[in-house]
Amino acid sequence: MSFYPQLVTDALKHVIHPAKEKDIVSLGMVEDDIRIDGKRISFSLKFDRANDPFVSAIKKASVHAIKKYVGEDAEIEGNIFVKINPRAPIPEQKMLAEVKNVIAVASGKGGVGKSTVASNLAVALSNMGYKVGLLDADVFGPSVPKMFQTEGARPVLRKVEGKDKIVPVEKYGVKNLSIGYFVEPNDALVWRGAMATGAIKQLIGDGDWGELDYLLLDLPPGTSDIHLTVVQTISLTGAVVVSTPQDVALADARKGISMFTGEKINVPVLGLVENMAWFTPAELPDNKYYIFGEGGCKRLAEELNVELLGQIPIVQSIREGGDKGEPSALNPDSVTGKAFAELGEAVVKAVEKRNQDLPPTKVVEITRK
Repeated sequence: MSFYPQLVTDALKHVIHPAKEKDIVSLGMVEDDIRIDGKRISFSLKFDRANDPFVSAIKKASVHAIKKYVGEDAEIEGNIFVKINPRAPIPEQKMLAEVKNVIAVASGKGGVGKSTVASNLAVALSNMGYKVGLLDADVFGPSVPKMFQTEGARPVLRKVEGKDKIVPVEKYGVKNLSIGYFVEPNDALVWRGAMATGAIKQLIGDGDWGELDYLLLDLPPGTSDIHLTVVQTISLTGAVVVSTPQDVALADARKGISMFTGEKINVPVLGLVENMAWFTPAELPDNKYYIFGEGGCKRLAEELNVELLGQIPIVQSIREGGDKGEPSALNPDSVTGKAFAELGEAVVKAVEKRNQDLPPTKVVEITRK
């Protein structure tokens, strides 16, 4: 009697999967590679995983079925091979999928009031009715807990689609996360770069940010691993660069702008913010004293063809508000409150223009040569 493939297939219909209670042919487990060479029969069985507990039992049952329904003299032992079905790729979930715009607030150097600007800008945008989040990405000098008077807060975890998510601390209508919530206020963080960048990735990816119109990232000063990690992790809508008017600060602001607009990073710069633009004493609200120089950021903005988004004066209330955890933007009728409200409006316009004129920013992929 000669053997043929259909005879083998019909025989294997008698092999029932112990768990699924259906025959292995109807389950699609018999590969279309049946080979017959005289009395030698070979074929493959497909399983979902290599450690399937029924591999041995099904192979043994298949040998028995071939012997019984095809021929006792069929040479089948050792000729049944196992193949593993390729796993369907798991759709990659976009990080911060519910966040419309992610804006980096950066500075070329420290001491220019970047965190003050970021915090007040977040409050100003919230005052305008937008859903706002603020991520304190300055791992080694977190300021957000102090500026929002939430130093004692400890974020909790919440299950979202089976995964633990960090619930941001919410105050003044702004959701915020900071490494400062996870360490004691007086403890210094002595971390290597990999630890710091890992913490940033976790705050970004594991934060339960929900729907936001704007997520602001308060980046550390300068250009560092943190900046590179951010642009390699998420797609930034754009960057806002903060500087003071004097030349020494402007020189570093120029480097910060160059980093974002460089060919490898290619993040649009929404504009410059001139902080400490002038000093206005409370008793003389109409007076302006340019103690750090006048118009430095305006000149740099014109030179580099970027927007000057706003000028924030030095007023004692800014320092007091920051120390007390009450951002100046909470009082839109104050000198600084008006300045931050105008900055918020300028940022919204800049983002709208950027989104209209330019395609979405791509996550940076940097390969070593």
